[in-house]
Amino acid sequence: MTTTTDPHQGQFRLSMLLYDSRYRSMTIQIIALIGFLLLLGWIFSNTAQNLTDLGKEPSFRFMGEPAGYDINQRLLEYSNQDTHLRAALIGLLNTLLVAALGCITATVLGVIIGVLRLSPNWIISRLSAVYVEMFRNVPVLLWIVFIMAILIETLPSPSAFRKGEASLSLWDSVAVTNRGIYIPEPLFTNTLGNLHLFGNSSLRFDVSLDLIAILAVFIGGLLTSGLIKRRADHTQEATGTRPTTWYWRLGVVVIPTSIVLVLLGLHWGYPELKGFNFKGGTHLRNSLIALWLALSVYTAAFIAEIVRAGILAISKGQSEAAGALGLRSNRTMSLVILPQALRVIIPPLISNYLNLTKNSSLAIAVGYMDITGTLGGITMNQTGRELETVLLLMLVYLAISLTISSVMNWYNESVKLKER
Repeated sequence: MTTTTDPHQGQFRLSMLLYDSRYRSMTIQIIALIGFLLLLGWIFSNTAQNLTDLGKEPSFRFMGEPAGYDINQRLLEYSNQDTHLRAALIGLLNTLLVAALGCITATVLGVIIGVLRLSPNWIISRLSAVYVEMFRNVPVLLWIVFIMAILIETLPSPSAFRKGEASLSLWDSVAVTNRGIYIPEPLFTNTLGNLHLFGNSSLRFDVSLDLIAILAVFIGGLLTSGLIKRRADHTQEATGTRPTTWYWRLGVVVIPTSIVLVLLGLHWGYPELKGFNFKGGTHLRNSLIALWLALSVYTAAFIAEIVRAGILAISKGQSEAAGALGLRSNRTMSLVILPQALRVIIPPLISNYLNLTKNSSLAIAVGYMDITGTLGGITMNQTGRELETVLLLMLVYLAISLTISSVMNWYNESVKLKER
């Protein structure tokens, strides 16, 4: 029996693209997409034509020209005769360095402050609240400049070490001065050499085979430690008793790594005062330290609130049940509360990591040469290629942000609760 609500199966007509609900939504989306693409094409075409009329037709050939400026803090070899592409690479590595250090420090500090805010001790919880309100309500740029001023004005100059007014720290191995901090540098007697990549191009860099060997053994130890932990988890699930494995897990990481370091002949190069400054060791400039500390303490204030909210989102019955089983408060926090709170903590934590990475572009305020200071600063001013440099900067930060988001989303997927 045929009803009047059955759809009419007739021949397809063009008018159905607009009047038939089966096709109308797709038609509107296609028209909107075509209109958007036409608008973008008109903007790009108009911009290119205007630049051509000004004698500045779009080109990226300037990236192969000599940069002509120095970069004080760098992870790879660089001279002012290298290209702008090489300078941008050095700046990119500086950005990644301060972003990685900032994310690690901010996470550790934020978790600690967030947990302390929930402490039953009134003084500790109030001090943690003061920290959060003080750091998150002042612009991060002011914290960067303020910490830089403290480092310059309060720390001793290298000449103070010669006059005996200041001395080295940590068994005469670290020099803390108003020009930066000098720390011991790891050196190897039986070095394996370097792996040269990309030849003599602007993207050339050397990878230490010593570092590769150490990281390979260390990561292998971590993976083995994870297997031991997994086996202990299975034993606990099967028998109810968890075997003691901490010394095995520590041993498989520390012992092989130590053996490799001994075989490579690890020794330390200490900073020494020569002339008007310290020589030797690894020099951490004040600009790097100020940017690192400011981004860390600023972002940690937000992470602390995220951690606090995540912990409060867990039912109080969880803590009571753990206490009934005889778990101490610190074990309850690490084994019961925080693993469940990660579901609430990680999504906003991703945004704070992204904000920290993008806020590192304020490095130019203290003279730290990151990707914004090199490509978006001196290179842009020297070449006059505003459009090209800004587009490259946008692509770089977009790639970094998408990478961070992908990694954190993968971790979020791995820790979320799974139904059985």
